[in-house]
Amino acid sequence: NGTVKKTPLVQFSKPRSSGLIALRLDEGDALIAAAITDGSREVMLFSDAGKAIRFKESHVRTMGRTARGVRGMRLQEGQQLISMIIPEEHAQILTASERGYGKRTPIEEFPQKGRGGQGVIAMVTNERNGKLVGAIQVQDGEEIMLISDQGTLVRTRVDEVSLLSRNTQGVTLIKLAKDEVLVGLERVQEPTQVEDDEL
Repeated sequence: NGTVKKTPLVQFSKPRSSGLIALRLDEGDALIAAAITDGSREVMLFSDAGKAIRFKESHVRTMGRTARGVRGMRLQEGQQLISMIIPEEHAQILTASERGYGKRTPIEEFPQKGRGGQGVIAMVTNERNGKLVGAIQVQDGEEIMLISDQGTLVRTRVDEVSLLSRNTQGVTLIKLAKDEVLVGLERVQEPTQVEDDEL
């Protein structure tokens, strides 16, 4: 529901078999992302309404594991957060909507603002392309994988996805049937290949 929090990693240093509470959730809320940072990075949050907000991590005070957190992004009724990204230099944001539309946008196009606002447009969403279902950070030369609710899977190179501005709805990334929707978008992380002479 747009809440964020920051907790020192040392508070997770004594694991229990039943797990540790990472944050308290209000009824109807769910954890969508977690990331390790050095305390001086930026944070980007994306909603299914196609909005994004970018703010300094220092705007979120450090809290204990059981704290609920603070507002990171203000959402309108019926909207939900779908992604959190810790921006990397010279990266691009690849966004995809439920009807299979998507695009890449340079990370520099997303202005840094204070936390707690409604954000700026990351992708124009409408009846034609549907809600935003994924937002990931990519670099040139990488690959992505898309999957639909009916099991259709497409793997493609990031370079083949159109580079467009924030205020656009994207182009077709995956052809879907009339009653089919995109549910997953992932950056493909290839394992490092071990050289023969290292074996």
